[in-house]
Amino acid sequence: MNTIIALTILAPLVGAAIGLLVRTKPLARDLSVLTGLVVAALASIALVVSVEADGTHVSRVGGWAPELGIVLVADLFAALVLPVALLLVVAVELFAIGQRRNAWASNPEFAGPLLGVLAAGVSLAFLTGDLFTLFVAFELILVSSYVLLTHQGRRAQIQAGMTYVVMNLFASTLFLFGLAFVYASTRTVNLALLAERIPELPWGVRMGIGAWFFVVFGSKAAIFPLFSWLPDSYPTAPTTITAIFAGLLTKVGIYSMIRFHTITGMDDLGPVLLVVAAITMLVGALGALAQSNIKRILSFHIISQIGYMLMGLGLFSAAGTAGAIFFLVHHMPVKTVLFLVGGLIENELRSVKLDATGGLAARRPILALLFAIPALSLAGIPPFSGFVAKFAVVSAAIDQAQAPLAAAALAAGALTLLSMSKIWIGVFWGPTTDATPVATTRTNHRLMLGATALAVGGSLFISVFAGTIFDLSQRAADSLRDPVGYLGSEPSREDGS
Repeated sequence: MNTIIALTILAPLVGAAIGLLVRTKPLARDLSVLTGLVVAALASIALVVSVEADGTHVSRVGGWAPELGIVLVADLFAALVLPVALLLVVAVELFAIGQRRNAWASNPEFAGPLLGVLAAGVSLAFLTGDLFTLFVAFELILVSSYVLLTHQGRRAQIQAGMTYVVMNLFASTLFLFGLAFVYASTRTVNLALLAERIPELPWGVRMGIGAWFFVVFGSKAAIFPLFSWLPDSYPTAPTTITAIFAGLLTKVGIYSMIRFHTITGMDDLGPVLLVVAAITMLVGALGALAQSNIKRILSFHIISQIGYMLMGLGLFSAAGTAGAIFFLVHHMPVKTVLFLVGGLIENELRSVKLDATGGLAARRPILALLFAIPALSLAGIPPFSGFVAKFAVVSAAIDQAQAPLAAAALAAGALTLLSMSKIWIGVFWGPTTDATPVATTRTNHRLMLGATALAVGGSLFISVFAGTIFDLSQRAADSLRDPVGYLGSEPSREDGS
């Protein structure tokens, strides 16, 4: 099991390193990167099976004690989200290969390898059991994502990239100060040990730590009012980069928030989290409704949907946390697919503005279907996974007599449906435009379409098996409040390194 955990992090890095060495040979480069990502994805699937059968796996790198060493932890929460993330990176890389082969697209030598580095950072963030390694994972993600965001060198990308990197460097600085304060207060940054020691601190100190890391992780997750960088930076990036950013980066932030605030028992922060969640949902949904650019609409939806996950966390109940975890799993493929479809629309019509598109449902019915499925899921229409996710968090809010919060969630859902209908009417159901499709070969278009269909299939898989996945989410939520597994005690298994 030690090897499987390592593969999810090292395989993408090795594939990226080889890809950089052969970067001037497109076939060898793409093959090496894709192989590393596939190996990591297969390892993550094996990890789910093993964790489900045997419980949490704890790997102490180098055999150091938890207070000092790096600890990798594969519990049910990490094992549930990791394969979804890595399979999405595989789909996006396939889309990128097809896109880079087109006459109109650039052929960057570093984009594929950097995507492998980004995947390794995401894996490390999900699997780490200590705050310092989580900081390292965030920096790995930040460096690779900044280059991916700006590698084409366009003015708008550089400007948006500066906003992105400044905001994230601000959050990283806060993270470092938070690490110092936590270590000074508890003599550890290991999450399992923090679960034991933070509750013993004075109330003011505990709440100060919780609020500090709420801002740190909230900046990464793009919650209100720390979201302004997202709708400006994401639409300027190439399609594949935007798709993977939308599917994973903010989810790493909300994942870290769920992990840290649940396992350390920050229940007293619940009212603050719920107020921020309600505002985040509504601001994101209203912002999306006001846009006329497909990518900006979808970018504001990221903010709104993060609010639902924060809502589940802020309830600090088993049902709310389970809803947040299921929402996280559901949202990753849905949002990735929508941005990939946006790229196909841009490929077809050379524009993502609603007033410059139209009539695609008749011309490209498959493309219309690939958009409709995740769009309905995002809006929470049954029987798709989005309905289950929203029903879970709204039900948890009603159970705790949080009627205004539930009303805000339902209102945000209605606004989301309106804005998705706006895209459908403007792009697919509107009058046909005279735009000439961008030059592309049939083979490469099929590869891009197939990669998008693969991601849609992942979303449908979650919908079909929503009951099983929600059951796993409930068990993951229950285990988050139990640090015993993090320490490698029974009934968990500890792997030597």
